[in-house]
Amino acid sequence: MAYTILDASNLEAYLFSLPQIKSFFNADSLLIDEIGDGNLNFVYLVTSANDASRQLIVKQAVPYLRCVGESYPLSKERMTYEIRSLQRFAELSPHIPKIHHSDEEMSLIIMEYLGEHIIMRKGMIEGVKYPKFAEHISAFLADVLFKTSSLFLSSSDKRALTAQFINNSELCKLTEDFVFTAPFMEHETNAELLELSDEAERIAGDIELKTKILHLKYKFMNQCDALIHGDLHTGSIMLNEEKTYVIDSEFAFVGPMGFDVGALIANLVMSWVSHTVLDETSDYPDWILRTIEEVWQGFERKFLQLWDETEESALFAKGFADSRVLKTYQEQYMHNLLQESIGFAGCKIIRRQFGIAGVEDIRGIEDAQKREEANRLAIKIGERFIKEHNILNNINNVMALIKD
Repeated sequence: MAYTILDASNLEAYLFSLPQIKSFFNADSLLIDEIGDGNLNFVYLVTSANDASRQLIVKQAVPYLRCVGESYPLSKERMTYEIRSLQRFAELSPHIPKIHHSDEEMSLIIMEYLGEHIIMRKGMIEGVKYPKFAEHISAFLADVLFKTSSLFLSSSDKRALTAQFINNSELCKLTEDFVFTAPFMEHETNAELLELSDEAERIAGDIELKTKILHLKYKFMNQCDALIHGDLHTGSIMLNEEKTYVIDSEFAFVGPMGFDVGALIANLVMSWVSHTVLDETSDYPDWILRTIEEVWQGFERKFLQLWDETEESALFAKGFADSRVLKTYQEQYMHNLLQESIGFAGCKIIRRQFGIAGVEDIRGIEDAQKREEANRLAIKIGERFIKEHNILNNINNVMALIKD
């Protein structure tokens, strides 16, 4: 079928043209609700009119940036990379929703409805604790990042994987513009926050900070570690107290591992900032800090376990070196990965204060004085992450910096 933008008027006909989807709904008439609140795509919840338990999610990319409108063209082919990445991630991890149908021509994917789950950001704003989250997300990161890297794949397989995602250039350019560039200068897409104008001016003129950002941006543009999600924040995770799922991977490409780890840490830090400012007597900020620590520690442990179990890869040929060389290299690798992750986290934090898309955790604070306090605390942490990431030698140093 040639590309057609779907909406409530024509979506049912499209779905019933797919035999497996028609069978799923028992050919019942359908109830269609547009539920998406993201920046890029349209998302529909489709429910059988006769059986409310039969529900699916339909997500379609349109040829523009949804949060701006048709005045900002954006290739709909971004959905191709979400489809490909989710399929690859699902082969490696159980933390991906079931895919019922995908259509690269229609820039569309149909997935299971996670009705008993919530977007993590919304749950965290409400102060919900998720006891299994650190275990689940650290496993997802270890499985996906290790098993799509040259530490695990053969040289030919790694190059073939890179080729599958090499043309996701428009979304990579969005990240280059809106994470590493516009928030650190005067730019028309930035949020108009007069109360932070002094900080914006100071940041824009900070030579040391901008030099560090350029180093990180260069890594993002040129470092092909593994297949990364590319936008792994708490709005791209759905979960409950028992299960965790990663969604919305249209930014996926073969890039630096630390960008995914850093994006997650950044969003947990911003939730910590919000609750620290708003909930002075709550223990929720302490839970968030423990979670950050447990995510890194769990990720490092599982990543190294997978590495120890791998006999040969593109990087390590059999007989090249003994266990002493491997252990030394592993220590250096994880040390560098933590530092890069924190640097990327700093860029993500500051981008969310000044840039086009803030986070509800902070911008949703109703009290203007508290909101400004949260903005300034986040900027302080983000700036230190960027400037000091290459001297942070372990996760304990990171936790101390956040609390300082």
